[in-house]
Amino acid sequence: MKIAKTLAALLVGATALASLSSLAAHADDKVYKIGVTAGPHAQVMEQVKKLAEKEGLKIQVVEFSDYVQPNAALAAGDLDANSYQHQPYLDDQVKSRGYKLVSVATTVNFPMGLYSKKVKSVAELANGATIGVPNDPTNGGRGLLLLEKQGLIKIKPGVGLKATPLDIAENPKKLKFKELDAAQLPRTLGDLDAATINTNYALPAGLNPTKDAIAMEAAKGPYANVIVVQEKNKDAAWVHKLIKVYHSAEIKKFIDTEFKGSVLTTW
Repeated sequence: MKIAKTLAALLVGATALASLSSLAAHADDKVYKIGVTAGPHAQVMEQVKKLAEKEGLKIQVVEFSDYVQPNAALAAGDLDANSYQHQPYLDDQVKSRGYKLVSVATTVNFPMGLYSKKVKSVAELANGATIGVPNDPTNGGRGLLLLEKQGLIKIKPGVGLKATPLDIAENPKKLKFKELDAAQLPRTLGDLDAATINTNYALPAGLNPTKDAIAMEAAKGPYANVIVVQEKNKDAAWVHKLIKVYHSAEIKKFIDTEFKGSVLTTW
């Protein structure tokens, strides 16, 4: 009788262990969805995906064509992480939309450029020229700050990244501004005299920042891009593994080789 009870107990224990093992295997098999914008962010994450799989981390890269949806999808739980935005943009989204999102690591920096198909230099911009700038928070202000750095305009003191065309205090050339979605600016460049374009949208459009931009931000600045997750996941093991892979020598080499200085690593 005791032997039967012992065998029954062992059987129950073995079954429980098997169930736990099955759950663990299932957890290891989870595919983590990471949102990116098309272009360099997607290209880099595809390389991260290959390397991560060797480390036992399965990733699905989900591409978006704008800056708004990746954060909305992450906040809703449709993504596990995203990698496409800089810290000032994330800060604005968290403040304005109440997202419980945090950055866990920096990735790359895309210096914004001023591009034109009509002039070869900033000095050639005529009075009344039309300049395209991103219409989203922070990137619009970032574009205006780039123009200010070139001496084209002056922005009201203290406005900083929140600047819009309404915050321009001095505009000696009487430049006109057209606010468009950041992704549309490369496609409409031919209809404008110039436009401030994020590098992650410039590159897929065939624009080489180091050759085609008539003005560029300084390489070092506050616009380092970040990996973002929900607050509750910031210390998760898979997040640490993702960061480790992204910050590897292999990924740095890919970025340096593929983009030839147009995209800068931050680690």
